[in-house]
Amino acid sequence: MNTLKIGDFAPHFSLSNQHNETVSLTDFQGKKVLVYFYPKALTPGCTTQACGLRDAKAELDKSGVVILGISPDSPKKLAQFAEKKELNFTLLSDENHQVAEQFGVWGEKKFMGKIYDGIHRISFLIDEKGVIEQVFTKFKTGEHHQVVLDYLTQNS
Repeated sequence: MNTLKIGDFAPHFSLSNQHNETVSLTDFQGKKVLVYFYPKALTPGCTTQACGLRDAKAELDKSGVVILGISPDSPKKLAQFAEKKELNFTLLSDENHQVAEQFGVWGEKKFMGKIYDGIHRISFLIDEKGVIEQVFTKFKTGEHHQVVLDYLTQNS
């Protein structure tokens, strides 16, 4: 797994959102974008992480940050996730994990003694010019939003 680093240009991508509409990273040029990768909608850790971002969205909006959550789930599953948890940001479907591979977050994982390929929980803050400003790799799902907000506060 070769994860993108600070200073790298974010790969351009277009994916279907929870409404089955195409969303591209270039739609947000001139804005900061938090691209967060998560393994699976409606699972406990991913729900905790998404609800934290949902609850922190007003603060992220004040910092001019757009949230894009990316997982290998189908648009239909993402719609269920967004509706059930009242998520107020865009979820994107990367069913063939092509974008996850471009960002270097698709790779070998271990869970309960099994080894498999999947998405690693990593987030990227992309600046207004499309350059990766910060990479968040070490956080608990319930603290992800606060780690991002703390970074933004310290670097504003």
